[in-house]
Amino acid sequence: MPALASHRKPRTRVRSTTPAVGLTTAALAGVTLLSTQSATAAPASPKPSIEDVQKKVDDLYRQAGTATQQYNQAKEASAAQRGKVDALLDEVAKRADKLNDARRELGNYAAAQYRTGSIAPSATFFLADDPQSYFDENQLMARMAGRQQKAVTDFRTQQAATSKKRAEAAKSLETLTESQATLRTSKENVQKKLGEARVMLSKLTAEEKARLAALERKKEAEAKRKAEELARQQAAAKAEADRKAEEAAQQAGSGGDTGTGAGTGTGSDSSATTKADKVLAFARAQIGKPYVWGATGPSSYDCSGLTQAAWKAAGVDIPRTTWDQVEIGTRIATADLQPGDLVFFYDDISHVGIYKGDGMMIHAPKPGANVREESIYYMPIYGSVRPA
Repeated sequence: MPALASHRKPRTRVRSTTPAVGLTTAALAGVTLLSTQSATAAPASPKPSIEDVQKKVDDLYRQAGTATQQYNQAKEASAAQRGKVDALLDEVAKRADKLNDARRELGNYAAAQYRTGSIAPSATFFLADDPQSYFDENQLMARMAGRQQKAVTDFRTQQAATSKKRAEAAKSLETLTESQATLRTSKENVQKKLGEARVMLSKLTAEEKARLAALERKKEAEAKRKAEELARQQAAAKAEADRKAEEAAQQAGSGGDTGTGAGTGTGSDSSATTKADKVLAFARAQIGKPYVWGATGPSSYDCSGLTQAAWKAAGVDIPRTTWDQVEIGTRIATADLQPGDLVFFYDDISHVGIYKGDGMMIHAPKPGANVREESIYYMPIYGSVRPA
C-alpha cells in the first residue's frame, strides 16, 4: 500500500501543475503574437516634405485647370446642342402643320368622291347631252384627278419630312443629354481637385505655410529672372532689326530713289498693333478681379475666359477653350512674342495668358488668386499663337 500511495502523490502534483504550464504557454504565445504584430505592422507614413506638398498642390491646380477646360467645352457644346434641338423642334411643329393641311385636303377629296360616287366613262358618254359636253366634262374630271393625285403626293412628302425631322430631333436630344452628363462630370472633377488641394493646404502648420510661401517666392524670382533675360534678347533683336532697316533706308536714299516707299511699316502691321493695344488695355483693366473657373466676365474670369474677352474687346472672336484657342492664328516662337499674343502652358494645354512684353503676361492664374501680371516662365510653356 505505501508503494501505491507513493505512486498517487506524484500524479496529484502533475495535475496541480498543469494549469500553470498552460497559463505560461498562453502568456508566452501572447507576447510572441504581440511582438510579431509589432514587428510586421506597417510603419506610419512619413509626412510629405514641403517640396512634395508644393508639387502636389500645383499638380492638383493643373488638373483642376484641365477639368475646367473640359467643363467649358461641355458647356459650350451643351448650349449649341440646345439651340439645335430647339430649332429642330420648331421645324417639327411646322412640318406637323403642313402634314395636317395635306391630310385635310386629302380628306376633302375623299369625302367629295364618296358623296358623288363614280360613273364609268362609257355611261358618262351616253348620258351626255352631246359629244362636246362629254369631252369637256371628261377633261374637267381628269384635272380633278390630277389635283387629287397631287394631294396624295403632298401628303406623303410631308409625312416623310415630318418623320425625318422627328428622328433628327430625337437624336439631337440624346446628344444634348450626353453633353449635359459630361458637363456635370466635368464640374464634379473640378470641385474634387480643388477640394483635395484645399485639404492639403489646411493641414499645414504655420511654419510649413511660411516655408511654402518661401518656395513660391523662389519660384517667382527664377521665373522673373528668365523673363528679364528674354526681354534683353528681344530688345537686342529689335535694335538690330532697326539698325538694318535704317541702313537699308540710307542705301535706298543714296541711290537716288525718289519713290514714296520710305516707310517701313505696313497697313496690316499697324492694324495688328492697334488690336494688340486694345487687347492689353482690356486685360490691364481686369487686373485684381478674381479667378473663378468657368467664368467669362465681367466680374471674374478663368484663364481662357479672360483671353477670349480681351480679344473680343479688340473686335476678334476667338474660341472658348484653350484647346481651341491654340489652333487659331499663327504659331509664334517664344523669342518672337509680341504684346497681345497668347501663351499656352503645360503639355495638356490647360492654361493660357496674354503676353504683354518683356517676358511678362497678364492671366487669370488659379482659384484663390486674382488676375495679375506674371512671368511667362512661371509655368512650363507649351507654345504661343498670334490670333490676328
